[in-house]
Amino acid sequence: MTVPDPIALAQSWLDAAARAGAPQPEAMALATANEQGHPAVRMVLMRGLDQDGFRFYTNRDSRKGEELAANPWAAIAFYWEPPGLQLRAEGPVRPLDDAASDAYFASRPRESQLGAWASQQSRELESREALLDAYAQEQRRWGARAVERPPHWGGYLLVPHAIEFWEHGDYRLHRRRQFRRNGDGWTLRQLAP
Repeated sequence: MTVPDPIALAQSWLDAAARAGAPQPEAMALATANEQGHPAVRMVLMRGLDQDGFRFYTNRDSRKGEELAANPWAAIAFYWEPPGLQLRAEGPVRPLDDAASDAYFASRPRESQLGAWASQQSRELESREALLDAYAQEQRRWGARAVERPPHWGGYLLVPHAIEFWEHGDYRLHRRRQFRRNGDGWTLRQLAP
């Protein structure tokens, strides 16, 4: 039996979710764990999908960045309603190189670029006003110049070892297909809902 390409299928599901009007179809839950195995999950935006895997960007000094440095494995999940689809993937995560991080940072809105400098993500905040003051300082510091990527900010690639596709079914008889990496290819199994 020929096994379909799960990366192409994942992209087709993202496209279907966008066509169905799902808000922010690229929003995904990212689960990481620290050295003790204590998990944490939060929503992030996927910013690229290809045969290498799923890309996202963040402050590497944040909790998720620290957890990925200590335990470089993660899981992600998308849920789109409509059209009643869920996609999960898990595998090792590695930092993207500076060139990829620079290119994506340059494509972000200027306000988000300044925010990456102003926010000490995941650190205790003295007050909301302190954050807004830090943002205003960054506005003054950069003036009209192009905003460079902070050294603590960059991208990650989740290389999927497993991808699961879940489709809503009547009577809770959902369709679940799990792809597992097998060398250069994939194996496919059907799972009970």
